[in-house]
Amino acid sequence: MADTYTQCYFHLVFAVKNRDALIKKVWKNELEMYITQIIQNHKHKLLYIFAMPDHLHIFVGYNVNHLIPNLVEEIKTSSNSWIKNNNLSRFKFEWQKGYGAFTHSHSQLNTVIQYIKNQEIHHEKRTFREEYLELLRKNEIEFKDEYVFHFFDQVFNWE
Repeated sequence: MADTYTQCYFHLVFAVKNRDALIKKVWKNELEMYITQIIQNHKHKLLYIFAMPDHLHIFVGYNVNHLIPNLVEEIKTSSNSWIKNNNLSRFKFEWQKGYGAFTHSHSQLNTVIQYIKNQEIHHEKRTFREEYLELLRKNEIEFKDEYVFHFFDQVFNWE
């Protein structure tokens, strides 16, 4: 539609099923590039992506003509197949059901990018569970524990 202008930013977060640490450092960059292509194919602007061993952060300039649930579904389905087809995991790889989608303003871009960029340092001090629950609380999202990701206390290293 003519004279329609939008500017929306979404921070997406989702986890490997059971929070298994299956994303390995040796192929995480390839996974990030693969997911970047999916995002760009739908005319979203990737601002930052970072894969941890057990979860993923994606920050996008959002194309309002493509629904967030559809984008997340395609990212999960396609990347899951890509991981399997390339035999990247010795174990069954799946993404956990559900995801977090948090909006941000233009003035928050650098803050969110730095936050995602510093995931490894951040997780030396706090778990993904703590991080995710804090994101929900900061965004005033009511939740029930039974509908939040299944969390396990021990997550293993990149190697």
